[in-house]
Order: sequence, then structure tokens, then C-alpha cells
Amino acid sequence: MTDLETRAAPSRAGALRRAAPALLGYAAVRALGLLALALWSAARDKSAYTLLTARWDALWYTRVAELGYGYEVRLANGDVHSNLAFFPLLPWLERLAAAVSPLSYADGGFLVSLFASLAAAWGVFAVADQVYGRRAGVCAVLLWAVLPVGIVQSMAYSESLFTALAAWSLYAVLTGRWVTAGTLALLAGLTRPVGVAVVAAVWVAGIASFARERRAGPSARERRASDADGPGPRTRRVLGMLLAPLGTAGYVLWVGHRTGKGPLGYLDVQAGWRNGFDGGYAFARFVAEKFTSFPSALAGAGLIAGVVSVVWLYLVGVRQRQPLPLLVYTGVVTALALCASSYFGSKPRLLMPAFPLLLPLALALTRLRMRRSALVLGPVAVASAVYGAFWLNGSGPP
Repeated sequence: MTDLETRAAPSRAGALRRAAPALLGYAAVRALGLLALALWSAARDKSAYTLLTARWDALWYTRVAELGYGYEVRLANGDVHSNLAFFPLLPWLERLAAAVSPLSYADGGFLVSLFASLAAAWGVFAVADQVYGRRAGVCAVLLWAVLPVGIVQSMAYSESLFTALAAWSLYAVLTGRWVTAGTLALLAGLTRPVGVAVVAAVWVAGIASFARERRAGPSARERRASDADGPGPRTRRVLGMLLAPLGTAGYVLWVGHRTGKGPLGYLDVQAGWRNGFDGGYAFARFVAEKFTSFPSALAGAGLIAGVVSVVWLYLVGVRQRQPLPLLVYTGVVTALALCASSYFGSKPRLLMPAFPLLLPLALALTRLRMRRSALVLGPVAVASAVYGAFWLNGSGPP
């Protein structure tokens, strides 16, 4: 057990009171973003709600909820866009919401994202608070809220749901709740392909915990623990590790069986979307092509600056000795986002679940006085709201 694991966790009511400033701040930032989107959309005679619930990937999720799997679009160039590329947890929840209420599937997706975004904000706070303290937790949540593509947190997409499951799974690992961590990792693995990052964090943390125990020898408490009185700490850890990969593995294997292409069938589905993992070669070529003319060269420079910033924040986290599960999780999410071979405009959105990247910035904000922190975050929140409204009314996701 690490020092983080042995720290006493507050009661549920106490935890909510402790997180209240972060959650209220998060809700205020998201409300500002939605207000900006509504005003901008109205000025362009568009429906803000349609932009949030019935475009791009949101349509694919609602089709899965309504029709199940098997829908595909064949493009003129031969590409096949299959809805098997979309993991099932969000559509299942959309279907559940429609079954128990008069809501449509799209309405259900919006409602799920609304509550999931709050759960994600609370999870981000819980992790940062556990590692660096309450004020760092509040700052981390506000930074996550004011990301340039933060409006996606309010869309009927799976980012908010996945981030909530990932953050709480990481918190469970940090506090030694291994079965909870494994169960949440399983659900994260049913939400997005990047669920493998949560699985990796649980497994690496579990292996490291066993290695520490082996070096230190069995503790008195573990010697007294007996499975006759309930599962012991080691048994719960093993159970959590066994649960963690079942979501991702189960869906990927089911897709392989469904397509008749075996365990790697899901990769063929992704190939139909021209998506894959090439180590970042295609993205590097995409950036390099921006420098062939002057106006686009500015965009290329911005992309390079963005990638350098992400790598720098990760290295700062390493130097600050972030807990191993956070470093593993963030590293996998970042690698998968930056090294995907397609949908280059989606990379900021794909990086959104990598919230531990924000912890160094949150720590920097804690060194400022409260008023100065507000002077930094306030204008950024306004800029994020305006950019989100502009983005969704323009090219937007996927």
C-alpha cells in the first residue's frame, strides 16, 4: 500500500461538500459555454441543441441505440464506415433513458453527457485533491472545463462518460479500492477504444503494488487477513486486475466474431474509417504539409507548439512524481491520440480525457492568490466559450 492508498477517504457527504466549489465552478463554465453557443447559433439561424445532440458522432451513437449494430455507409472511394467502430456503453444508456422516459435517444445522450460531465469533474477533483490537495483539485477541474474544445463535454459524445469512468477508476486505484477500480475500468473499456489506458493503469499499479509487497515482506495486517472472513487485500487486487480488461476485450472479440475476421476484426473496422496507429507518421506529414504556404504555415506552427506543450506537460508530471497510475494512463491516452493516422482535427478532443496533463498547471495556479487565479481563468473561460460556439457552428467535430 502506498501513502496515497492509506490516506483516509472522506464520507460521501463530506466528499461532496469538499468538491462543491469545484463542481459549482465547473457548472458555471459549462453554462457560459452553452449560453455562448445558443447566442451564436441563434445569430446564424441554427439550433444549438441539434449541434449538441444530432450531428457527427452523436448520430452514430443514436443509430446504435435505435437500430443496434450492423449499420454502415459505403463511400464512393470504397471506404466502409461501420457503426461497429463505436463502443456500446453510451448507446446502451441512451436506450435505457428512452425506455424509462419520454426522451428520444438523442435526448438521452445529452442527459447522459450532462450528468457524466459533472461526474467527470468530480472525479478529476478527487484525483487532484488526493494527490496535491483541495485547491489543486479545484484548479484542475476549472482548467479541464476551460479547454478550447470543452464544449464537447456537453455534447452527446462519449468523452464525458469515459473521463468520468477513467477518473474514478484512477481514484479507486490511488485509494486501494481495487475491485471498484477494475469494475470502472471494465465500463471505460465499453465506452471508447482508449479504455485500454485505464486497463494499463490498473495493471501497472497492481503489479507495482505486488512488487512493493514482495520487497517489504507481508505486513501484519495482511498476515491476519483471511479469505474466511472475506477477500483479503491481495485477492481484491487480483480480482480488480482481472475485471479491468473485460470490457475492451469483450467488445473487440465480439466485433471480431460478428465480422468473421477473428480477434483483429475491430482493426479492420477502424481501417474502413481510415483510422489506425502508425506511430504519428501521418500526423507528422499532415503538419509538414502546412508549411507549403504562408497562411497554413501559421497553423502548422500552432500544431507543433501544441504537441510540444503536451509532451512538456507530461514530462513535468514525471518530474513532479505524479503517481504511477496517472503517468501510465496519461501516457497511453496521449500516445493513442497523437499517433492515430486519421482525423487530425479531432486530436484536441481525443486528448481531453488526459486530464492529469493539467495537474502541473493546476499546481502553478495554487501558488497564485485567489484573485490572480480568477483573473487568469476568467478570460480563458470566456475565450473557451466563444471558441466552442464558433467551432460547433463551423467545422466542429468529429
